[in-house]
Amino acid sequence: MPTTSYWLAQPLSPVSAHSTSDPVDVVVVGGGVTGCSCALTLARHGVGVRLLEADEIASGASGRNGGFALRGGAFAYDDACLRLGPETARQLWQLTETTLGRLEQLAGDAFRRVGSMRLAADEFERSALRSEYDALRRDGFAVEWVDRLEPPLDALYLAALHHPTDGALDPARWVRRLAAEAIAAGAEIAEHRRVDLVEAHRLARQAIVVAVDGSTAAFLPELAPFVTPVRGQVLSTEPVQLRYRRPHYARDAYDYWQQLPDGRLVLGGCRDASFDEERTAVDGTTAAIQTRLDVLAAALLGSTPSVSHRWSGCWGETPDRLPLVGRVGGGDRVWVAGGYSGHGNVLGLACGDLVARAILGERPPVLEIFDPARLV
Repeated sequence: MPTTSYWLAQPLSPVSAHSTSDPVDVVVVGGGVTGCSCALTLARHGVGVRLLEADEIASGASGRNGGFALRGGAFAYDDACLRLGPETARQLWQLTETTLGRLEQLAGDAFRRVGSMRLAADEFERSALRSEYDALRRDGFAVEWVDRLEPPLDALYLAALHHPTDGALDPARWVRRLAAEAIAAGAEIAEHRRVDLVEAHRLARQAIVVAVDGSTAAFLPELAPFVTPVRGQVLSTEPVQLRYRRPHYARDAYDYWQQLPDGRLVLGGCRDASFDEERTAVDGTTAAIQTRLDVLAAALLGSTPSVSHRWSGCWGETPDRLPLVGRVGGGDRVWVAGGYSGHGNVLGLACGDLVARAILGERPPVLEIFDPARLV
């Protein structure tokens, strides 16, 4: 059964842009953070760009996530140093920190720079957090070690890392604001406009950008082995006492939550209750995972809260958990930007801009990290 996120259920400013059926320089498929970011950069450089969204702006994962704006990627910094090399890892983390600053400027009050907390649920995770802490400190990134946690976290977790540069988002409001910026710069946006690759080719004179993350494999079947759709489930409660003023995540991010300024708890995760069932692009919630989310909410709040919304969102996961950003199949017309492995709020803004700059003829060095050729 289709779900509606808390974010998408709130009053949102309409997205309005004139759009024609005439060919344009670049067609962007997908109206999430990546597509809107790409359209904004292209339009600001005078490129004729039309963004086509099958539903509404931010109706996909960009408006259905937990509202976390985090630096880095889908694995810890010390792990990135081992897998990518210290210089490449530093380059990636610096990209996301710079992007957080840009997001803060663009998002206005849809973003709160409140930091984030990564919590250790057991000794193994505590050791992993300490290793990441040491690596971040070594390379000059702001981070704080927290030994003493406030109740009830002190009874549930052993320690935490505080990442002071992170923040919290109202994701649907943010992405629609980004779309409005793109329109103001001259981009065309057409909602409720579903296209396939054949039609996109007809409409684009120069390039097509596929920015649909969890639906990448459906739109570009040749990428199916490399971008797997994964579903995440979330709930939100009615307002309760405010305890968690910033995003929190634990158990290798299988549990995550934040409270909004009005006290409403937004909580997601517990996907490890049913990995196989959650490898899907189908919108919907399940009793197995929602029951575990209810239990976690009660533990965090000290009592069972009233739940106002339950929903899901689907993202694209790659084998190495790095995005795919670049040309597809060695051609010069079709580009892809997606596969954020659950970390698309910041990486999506960065990668939409990166792919636009590549189309403009620039060669940002950081783009090499995400080149689809490494997998395809």
